[in-house]
Amino acid sequence: MTEKQKIILEIRAGTGGDEAAIFAGDLARMYQRYALKKEWRFSVLDSNQTSHNGYKSFVAEISGEHVYDELKQESGVHRVQRVPETEKSGRIHTSTASVAILPKVEPTEVTINNQDLEISFFRSSGPGGQNVNKVETAVRIHHKPSGIIVSSQAERTQQRNRELAMDILRAKLYEKQQFEKHAEISGIRKEQVGSADRSEKIRTYNFPQDRITDHRIGKKIHNIEKVLDGNFDAIVKAFRKAAKAKKKSV
Repeated sequence: MTEKQKIILEIRAGTGGDEAAIFAGDLARMYQRYALKKEWRFSVLDSNQTSHNGYKSFVAEISGEHVYDELKQESGVHRVQRVPETEKSGRIHTSTASVAILPKVEPTEVTINNQDLEISFFRSSGPGGQNVNKVETAVRIHHKPSGIIVSSQAERTQQRNRELAMDILRAKLYEKQQFEKHAEISGIRKEQVGSADRSEKIRTYNFPQDRITDHRIGKKIHNIEKVLDGNFDAIVKAFRKAAKAKKKSV
């Protein structure tokens, strides 16, 4: 029996300036191409695009069979080591991007009081910050008690963007509540995501050696370009194998 799931994918550029944003874009396209191969539905909810096809931030909803099961291990800081296309002297740079995989939750699972929300509207923007629409259809919501700020500019109406922004907010609040209930999980989350510093890493993409290393399970995978092109099965299978081995050892 198959199980359809929905998640919110959030990617943020970390340390490394333009190269970090380019890497965030690489990760966004990797997940999007993998979703296409899996015949999952992939919808961009919000993004802050930079030059060179990069993103300062990128938020999407993915729905399909076992989406959360296959991507939950992606939460954390991803590190890339390569010569950036913006680098003229040929030096290898180290940059990071943080990824969060949040299960989408129903409105009944999280209580949100309207008086706690500060809602503003703005024009959708494209690369470089130029305005795409002439009307303010994009929505930004500030949840004052938690300090969480979310936005959506994917749709053409304020109402639809507000609904999508609320979906993101609910997912973030649900995650926050779960981690507050389980302090040990909250600690793991801080270690994984933290401030997206270079040292707080779960996986390294080393281009000079054409090697991806997942530091949690010690798995090494070659052919980075193939993986970034959406051929992500090797990583998913490696985590399945590690999970089975862990169950057997318990």
